[in-house]
Amino acid sequence: MRPRIVQNEGQLGFYWATERGVPTTLQALVAEDDEPERLVATHLEAIDDSLIIAAERFGRILGGGRRPAAEEREDLLDLHRTLDRLCFEYSAALDRTGSVPDLRAGKILGTAALFSILAREPLGLLGPAPFDGELDDPAIGVIGGFGEMQQVDPGNPWKGGRWVVRTETGQRFPLTLSMLLFDSSGVNKEASRKEHLEALRSVLTAARSAEADPMAVTCALDWLLYDWLMAHRDGPDSAEIVFPKGYESDAGVIVAAAAASVAARATFDPGLVGIGPR
Repeated sequence: MRPRIVQNEGQLGFYWATERGVPTTLQALVAEDDEPERLVATHLEAIDDSLIIAAERFGRILGGGRRPAAEEREDLLDLHRTLDRLCFEYSAALDRTGSVPDLRAGKILGTAALFSILAREPLGLLGPAPFDGELDDPAIGVIGGFGEMQQVDPGNPWKGGRWVVRTETGQRFPLTLSMLLFDSSGVNKEASRKEHLEALRSVLTAARSAEADPMAVTCALDWLLYDWLMAHRDGPDSAEIVFPKGYESDAGVIVAAAAASVAARATFDPGLVGIGPR
């Protein structure tokens, strides 16, 4: 017998069980299995199936079509924690086997991370975005200025950063990667994509330092990840993530960022206790 996935009909997510039926994790299984790549591939496809179920049940809520009813809030909590755990297990298993995420992994875990963020938003479980309350409110119309990625605190890069429009008068307005790529003129889109991913890498590296605050790391990763994912959807009404040609290798950054966010939140979210840092 082989380890198997346990998932009841209609259940959000799944878990692994050993040959004897004992619940376990993917990273524990791959450490001793003769064919770990098969387990990892099965896990990825099962996440994809879970996302289909989640979209059918919570599509309107995740898409912003309506707010959750009181009785749905617990289900949303279960949804984000389940997807978080599955994403973390996948990334941890790759680390155990020395494997690199492929394009499909980046797309599936990217969608899972987006679902998690969108599920946490109506529950009030997202921290403040970088520079929250510090930026100017834009007026209606076209704004002239320079789009740039600004760090919250260059001395502590684990606090992250975000895109802003800086005007010649010194005002700073909120900006997103989507606006840079699709709604702005005179933008070097390739350079913007690369700079955004470098900002994510910077937070991932700095998050390992002893001084890094888990809450601040979570806010930094979630915002940069959300901004990138929203700019790389297949369409305005889609949660499918696409990687532009030539950017397929960036799947590894998205997978690592999703897992690092989970690891940081596991230090203070009681529903993620036990996942812990890798």
